[in-house]
Amino acid sequence: MPDRPPPLNYHHLLYFWAVAREGHLTRAARHLRLSQSALSSQIRQLEARVGQPLFSRAGRQLVLTEAGRIALEYAETIVGAGHELVATLKEGRAAERRALRVGAVATLSRNFQRAFLAPLLGRDDVSFVLQSGSLAELLGRLRTHQLDVVLANRRVHEDGEHAWRCVRLARQQVSLVGHARRGRPFRWPDDVARVPLLLPSRDSELRHGFDVLCERYGLRPTILAEVDDMAMLRLLARDLEATALVPAVVVRDELRSGRLHEYCAVPDLHEEFFAVTVRRQFQSPLLRELLDRPAEAMLAEPERRARV
Repeated sequence: MPDRPPPLNYHHLLYFWAVAREGHLTRAARHLRLSQSALSSQIRQLEARVGQPLFSRAGRQLVLTEAGRIALEYAETIVGAGHELVATLKEGRAAERRALRVGAVATLSRNFQRAFLAPLLGRDDVSFVLQSGSLAELLGRLRTHQLDVVLANRRVHEDGEHAWRCVRLARQQVSLVGHARRGRPFRWPDDVARVPLLLPSRDSELRHGFDVLCERYGLRPTILAEVDDMAMLRLLARDLEATALVPAVVVRDELRSGRLHEYCAVPDLHEEFFAVTVRRQFQSPLLRELLDRPAEAMLAEPERRARV
């Protein structure tokens, strides 16, 4: 009988999983309390066993190859099962806490992020990591499987190198908001050029759409500030005597309390919210639970718990 190849080594898979999550050999070695050379040797043994390179280098970062992405999908299942086995037999628990790693672009509404994660908040069996950054930074982490999903306010298209999966979660009309006005109501588009404006930065899809509308109507607005962070735009709208261009979800609390007022919904201008993932053999059940909700739930105000 021909010799059978040796079975896969669990430690090889565990070490590979750790390096893939970190994207960096030195950091993974530090967390595993191994020398970098020993960890590198373990990875090479696994690559020899499967007959494929699992990483390529991009500067100091280790990037998963196509074979590496497939291997990680299996490794996550196997390592997760190993953790669950220990929790069940040694600690008497049915299963470990499930985790979800979420990235959100820095310009995205904090209220929207909270609404997206609302079903997970307060659950004892769930933990999540929420990271912010530029879209390019977050997609890099998603590509190396350091994140499970990226929340963005612009569509990401699949290309020959990246198998992105982009799903629109919700769409909301954008408004001009500000403090209570004296006298007649705000009139679109006549009053746009008569008030100082707080606008998103020129890098945003929202700003581009607004500039196109201004050109269409022949408007020359007075811009008080351009802000690339929605949380800061919200604060400036509250504190300054100016009119802000924002989706209503950003200033939901202020509109409800009467601190800010919606002057008008800007015609033909919407903010869209997207979830970006990569093609995976096993998608997180937690992520499926979040993505399967209707668009209205993504924009809904969270329920307020009664005080005891």
